[in-house]
Amino acid sequence: MLIKRALSLVAAAGLAVTLAACGSSATPAATSASSAASSAASSMAPSSSMAPSSSMAPSSGSMSSGEAMGAGLVGPGCADYAKQVPTGAGSVDGMAQDPVATAASNNPLLTTLVAAVSGKVNPQVDLVNTLNSGEFTVFAPVDSAFAKIDASTMDTLKTNSELLSGILTYHVVAGQLDPSQVVGSHPTVNGASLTVTGSGDTLKVNDASVICGGVKTKNATVYLIDSVLMPPAS
Repeated sequence: MLIKRALSLVAAAGLAVTLAACGSSATPAATSASSAASSAASSMAPSSSMAPSSSMAPSSGSMSSGEAMGAGLVGPGCADYAKQVPTGAGSVDGMAQDPVATAASNNPLLTTLVAAVSGKVNPQVDLVNTLNSGEFTVFAPVDSAFAKIDASTMDTLKTNSELLSGILTYHVVAGQLDPSQVVGSHPTVNGASLTVTGSGDTLKVNDASVICGGVKTKNATVYLIDSVLMPPAS
C-alpha cells in the first residue's frame, strides 16, 4: 500500500511543472517511512571512496547557536557536527567554498543523500547540476535519517525515478533562507509545501528536527535534519 499510495502522487501536474522549471524531467511522488532498518542505509551507500556515515545525534553538551562555529548557526547538534567534521571540505568553513551538491559530496554525514542526488542510487536521477545552479535552501537528511526508512521502500527508490525525484525535490526550497527567515510555510521544488516551526536552536521541518542549520555553501543554505521528509498526500 505504501508504494501504491506514493505512485499515485506522481501524476500531480503542478509538481511536474515545478520540476521541469528546475532542470529535472522527473515528476514527483511521495511515500511514507516505516520502522528503522539500518540495513537500508547501507544498501544505498555510495562508493567506498566516500566517508562513512554518522548518526549525528545531538548531545547534551551541544553549543548554543553560533558558538565557536560562526554566527548564524542554529540547532542542538552543531557541537557534534564540529567535533565530527572539525576541518576540511565537509566542515562548516569548507562547505562555504563549493556549490551545494559538491559541498555535500565532501561531507561524511551526508553520504546517502549524495548517493541519491547523484545517480548512484538510481541512474535516472541526477540532480547535481540543478542543485549547483541557482539559489536554494536545502534540508539535508543525515545518513541515520535514511536508516529509518524500511528496506523495501529503499529498494523501490532504486528503480522508481519519479518517486525518488519527488522525495528529493521536496527537500529543496528556491532561494536562501537563513535561520531568521526560515520559520513558516515554504513551497518546495517538488511543488508541495513544507512547514518550519520553532525558534532559536529548536527548529522542526514538518516532523523532522534540525540538527544544525544555517550552514552556508556558495549557492545555498543547508539545514541538517534527522529524518527524511515525505511529500504530503494530495
